[in-house]
Amino acid sequence: MLYPEIVVAGCGNPLFGDDGFGPAVVEELSRLNLPDTIKAVDAGLGGPHFIFTLLDPRLTRKLIIIDVADFGGQPGELARFRVEDLPAGSYRDAHSWDLTEPLHRLKDEMDITIIGCQPKRVTAPEFELGLTEEVQSAIPRAVREVLSLIGVDYGTALKNLRKEERQY
Repeated sequence: MLYPEIVVAGCGNPLFGDDGFGPAVVEELSRLNLPDTIKAVDAGLGGPHFIFTLLDPRLTRKLIIIDVADFGGQPGELARFRVEDLPAGSYRDAHSWDLTEPLHRLKDEMDITIIGCQPKRVTAPEFELGLTEEVQSAIPRAVREVLSLIGVDYGTALKNLRKEERQY
């Protein structure tokens, strides 16, 4: 399949503390038995721009972006955002490129959801490898949230894994 029906993209940089949340969630999703119509990608720093190359509005019906987001919550708290919830200029990547506008252009062609995790510590430009305990503990909740959004039963997704690979 050239273009998937559903794209799940983890954005962020694991070298900057909690900014690595998105890639960590995608890593956990990659351990599950997901249908072939779903593509989970570690989109890294240039994530949102990379994501747009994976989408064909005629075939892709859902985009889920997983990223850290400062929404004033407690560290590790998750929030779900629709594109309509993003004020102009409010969603920027690590290079300060505004992603709100391209997402607004796509929102009428596919379902777009952003799952944000309130970070405790993002260290850019200083390097710090690893997530804080609060954000690390949000990974299983984010995985379940994604599975719910894509209509995959958690038990079915785990079905073909060896017992030692199951972490939840």
